[in-house]
Amino acid sequence: MKKIRKENKLVKELIDQYGVKTTDDIKDMLKDLLGETIQTMLEGEIEEELGYSKYNYDEKNTQNSRNGYSAKKVRSEYGEVELNIPRDRNNEFKPQIIPKYQREITGLEGQIIALYAKGMSNRDIEDHLKNIYGVEISPTMISKITDKILPEIKEWQTRQLEEVYPIVFMDAIHYSVRQDGIVIKKAVYILIGINLKGEKEVLGFWIGENESSKFWLNILNEIGNRGVKDILIVSVDNLKGFSEAIKGSYPNSEIQKCIVHQIRNSIKYVSSKDMKEFTKDLKTIYKAVTLEQAANNLLHLEDKWGKKYKAAIKSWNDNWEELTTYFKYPQEIRRIIYTTNSIENFNRQLRKYTKTKSSYPTDDSLSKSIYLSIKEITKKWTGKVQNWGQIVSQLSIYFDGRI
Repeated sequence: MKKIRKENKLVKELIDQYGVKTTDDIKDMLKDLLGETIQTMLEGEIEEELGYSKYNYDEKNTQNSRNGYSAKKVRSEYGEVELNIPRDRNNEFKPQIIPKYQREITGLEGQIIALYAKGMSNRDIEDHLKNIYGVEISPTMISKITDKILPEIKEWQTRQLEEVYPIVFMDAIHYSVRQDGIVIKKAVYILIGINLKGEKEVLGFWIGENESSKFWLNILNEIGNRGVKDILIVSVDNLKGFSEAIKGSYPNSEIQKCIVHQIRNSIKYVSSKDMKEFTKDLKTIYKAVTLEQAANNLLHLEDKWGKKYKAAIKSWNDNWEELTTYFKYPQEIRRIIYTTNSIENFNRQLRKYTKTKSSYPTDDSLSKSIYLSIKEITKKWTGKVQNWGQIVSQLSIYFDGRI
């Protein structure tokens, strides 16, 4: 009974304090309380991050420090809530109560966006909400609700990036999108970088009608405008014109073309009866210990198979310089850059989240699905690249003055 009376007293005090007369007044009161609660939790989070409370420098045991605030508005069930997000000098603080790009803290809308992120179609979400919660919301309304994340996507896509990325992977994945009444294939261009801390980061995604070197050049110029001044090594597939695009924006970057793609391109010319022996001979090239040994093994492959499979071997000779970049590095770096498997694995995960949709009605619909899938996938990216300390030390020697 005492607890109930105490709570009643608190509610009465709040009603008097806010002058509550209507249900709209109640919403305004709850919005203020929600904002104040979140703000208090944000202050607690940065205090935990830095290890000392505000102005209490006696407790300080870090080179990092507070660096003011950035204003942010989030949508809630009670209206728009204005927050001041604490910042730190090292840009290491990542709020948990309101993650960096989150703009929505409403209950039902949050549920809808979460279901959309899991790959459910608008119709499936409609059925789910009706069956579980008894709530009827049309697919059109669901689309309007998920449209609210479009400004969040734009903010994420234009965010400032780091100045140097030791390694960047470039690849594209294709989806069917309706345009002018017909369904066409569109490419979603994706960049994944490994930053100086050894953490993977999706630098962005872009939608284009066809995968082309010209479009890649525009993307590279864009990330340059977002702060990327240098990329040490770029790992790519064998798209024609890729190298020219990279050299156009980052002329000092080293290019490693994907060995796995190269093998696939080679064996498509080989008959099934020769496949086992041919691939065994190929392996002596890309698994060689030194570049010299690899070159000798390529000569052997050409002597043995050149007349029968000229086209398969020609592509190795034509791309030799960019296929063998990895030979100059130790194994720790080789295993990261010799193939684009990292980004291909990422693309497979994207497919898992988007496989329920055979096609998308608009580019915006595809963007929402890709962005929310990226958020789901990268939640699990909590660690660093294995042996990163040793790797970055080696890279700082190979790329003297650039790290």
